[in-house]
Amino acid sequence: MNPLVFENIRIAMTSIRSQSLRTFLTIMIIALGIMALVGILTAIDVIKEGLTSNFTSMGANTFNIRNRASNVRMGKGKSKTPVFKTITYEEAIQFKEEFHFPSRVGISCVGSRISTVKAGKLKTNPNITVFGGDENYLITAGYELEEGRNFSLTEINSGANVAIIGQELKKNLFPKTSPIDKEISVGALKVKVVGLMKEKGSSFGFGGDKIVLLPVKNVRQHLGNPSMSFVLNVLALSPEMINQTLEESRGLFRIVRKLKIKDQANFEITKSDNLSAMLIDNLSFVSVAATLIAIITLIGAAIGLMNIMLVSVTERTREIGVRKAIGATSKTIRNQFLIEAIVICQLGGMLGIVLGILMGNGVSMYFDQGFIIPWAWMILAAILCLVVGLLSGLIPAIKAAKLDPIDALRFE
Repeated sequence: MNPLVFENIRIAMTSIRSQSLRTFLTIMIIALGIMALVGILTAIDVIKEGLTSNFTSMGANTFNIRNRASNVRMGKGKSKTPVFKTITYEEAIQFKEEFHFPSRVGISCVGSRISTVKAGKLKTNPNITVFGGDENYLITAGYELEEGRNFSLTEINSGANVAIIGQELKKNLFPKTSPIDKEISVGALKVKVVGLMKEKGSSFGFGGDKIVLLPVKNVRQHLGNPSMSFVLNVLALSPEMINQTLEESRGLFRIVRKLKIKDQANFEITKSDNLSAMLIDNLSFVSVAATLIAIITLIGAAIGLMNIMLVSVTERTREIGVRKAIGATSKTIRNQFLIEAIVICQLGGMLGIVLGILMGNGVSMYFDQGFIIPWAWMILAAILCLVVGLLSGLIPAIKAAKLDPIDALRFE
């Protein structure tokens, strides 16, 4: 690198120290803009990763049939998410018995999302979801057993008082012992734990470990209500067969619902990756908002920096005259002020990047995701700071370069 560049950087640092308060304020404005950009975009990356891993944990070859359209809206809008008539238990059973295409079909329903579960003197917070499921629920929902066993067909058909629990309940109710064959109370219902699921995580409120699974008949009997709707979870034999399996399912369920050829489907079929994609698409406006916030803040910082540089040119007029008198060219003077502006911007940018990474990964820690280093956003931030430095320093640099050395030496 040209030695003059190092010399200009040294002079720039000396000038920055001589007007530390103004420079510090400008650096902080730049840092805030970059922090908003890097922090929010990093947080969005965390959210996207969490959503993708959570929904795809069900597998690329699963889908479900439900009564509610899976439109995900964020913000205000006039259109409403359509809600179709409930899927009854009889319809779910009929579909499961008549669907002979190679696959696994599970039936599930939600009994409650705000249950408190007790074991002896210990109890959970009222944030436990009680699901009803059959013998295929675990595999079609992407769960695995860490300990114990699945429901037997006898337990499913009779609605036995047995349960499979998630890791959150194990931690709260059985911190030092195995939960298998222990009794827990789900509301007023006492059940025996026969299985413990492996940890799955509970990113952004979807799925997770705060779950109690009971036989579907049990939930229907004790927690059922007239508006209860059942969900059919279908697992294709392979990802390659999912579209064919989905179309076969659609055709059979239209028959189950007694729909005519011209009738619109009054149910929704959703693949796990489709729902994840819809949620991620709705996050795009946040990315745009973060970018706009950062740009507006950086424009303010650029104006402030330009003002500082113009004041600096005025204050250092005699210095510029001396440098020109001893041989410095207009190009050298121009480069000195440009590099000074760039150095200030890069200092603000580095501080903003550090704060942004901390901000974004604060979100990551809150949602139990891994630490992310957003290389793409860091590079973007550095480029933006370079552009801001060039734009805000250009006019002061040109003004300094055009100063007449004789007039500059006379300046008081």
